[in-house]
This record gives sequence, C-alpha cells and structure tokens, in this order.
Amino acid sequence: MPKKSKKVVKSASLVKTIDNALAALDAANVNGAAAVAELSKTAKKLTAEGKRLSKKRATLSKRKRTATAKLKKTGDAAVKKLINTTEKELNAVKKLAAKSSAAKSANAEELRGLKAQAKRSKAYMTVLAKADKVLNKPKKKRRKKRAS
Repeated sequence: MPKKSKKVVKSASLVKTIDNALAALDAANVNGAAAVAELSKTAKKLTAEGKRLSKKRATLSKRKRTATAKLKKTGDAAVKKLINTTEKELNAVKKLAAKSSAAKSANAEELRGLKAQAKRSKAYMTVLAKADKVLNKPKKKRRKKRAS
C-alpha cells in the first residue's frame, strides 16, 4: 500500500499564517494594555473607597466609645438611642468594607495575571520587531574586484 504524501505548504499560505499570527499577537498586546489600564483605575477607586470606609469606621468607633462613657455617667435615653444608631451605622460600614475588600482582592488577582501576560506579549512583540528588522535588511552590494 503506498503512503499518502504530505501536502507541501505554499509560500503564500505560510506568509498569510505568519501575518495572521503577528496581527493576533499585536491585538493581544493592545487588549492587554487596555485591560491593565482599566483594572488599575478600578483598583485605585477600590483603594480610595477602602480608605474612606476605614476612616468612617474609626469615626463611628470613637463616637460609640464617647457615647458609652457618657451613658455610664448619665444613663440618658437619648444617649442610648445614639449608641444604637451608631452601632447600626458601624455594622453597615463593616459590611461595606468587607465587600470592598473582597472586590479589591479579586481585582488585584486579575490585575496581577493581566500584567504578567501583558509583559509577556510585549516581550514577544519586542523580539519579533528586532527579528523583522534583521530579516528585512537590504543585502549588501559587493563591488566587483578590479582586474589588475
């Protein structure tokens, strides 16, 4: 039984394949950079939100401490009400801070992976640009030797 011969790839087909691969890598590089920029902006917002919530929590904790001390001295119903509302606000802020923290960690994990892949695609693009530069150099013309 004769073996089937392997099909030989044509030059045009190979050029098209290489060009498509380069275009895909370029698109991945651009998309990766855009995604890193977007997630970095989100990370900045989440960090600011975390700081804001932390500051609010500290303020509410201090308010609760002073109100508790005032309650021990006076035992007033208005002070009790203030403590209760402060505790409710404090619990709400703690819940928001937990959500924000979870979102921030998930964002950081994704950003870490994206940065690594963006770095990788940028390195490939740099190397391929250097290789293209070397491959596309014009051939040096040699002078004919003079007959003496």
